[in-house]
Amino acid sequence: MGEGGAFPHFFLVRRMLASMSEARLRTELWVQAQIRICDLAVLPIVVRRRGDPDAGAVLLRLWRDRDLSLLLKRTTTAGGGLGWMVVGGKAEVDAPVADAYVAREISRDDDLWVVEIEDPRGQYQTDGPMVT
Repeated sequence: MGEGGAFPHFFLVRRMLASMSEARLRTELWVQAQIRICDLAVLPIVVRRRGDPDAGAVLLRLWRDRDLSLLLKRTTTAGGGLGWMVVGGKAEVDAPVADAYVAREISRDDDLWVVEIEDPRGQYQTDGPMVT
């Protein structure tokens, strides 16, 4: 008998599972984990907007000082994992530019989470690589 033999569905399911990307953590749980991580690192964090608890996109606003923010959006890497992309500009942007970008993204995506972290020394580490 070939690969399928008496149990053809077993091999089909095994192939399907092997081709699927890793299971994703619910967005709400990911945000809760970031709150805990920031609490432990003594980094102030605020959830400005709650999106879809299961699969909402995430926009991070890392405050560098009163007037500058780095905006990061969670994305998928070429390898299928999670990564982060700088959005709203090539680096830190002024507060009005960041505010306008966040407002525009919220108007486009009802499921979007907006998380802000005060990070003047650049301590916060993303949980995935930066994607360009």
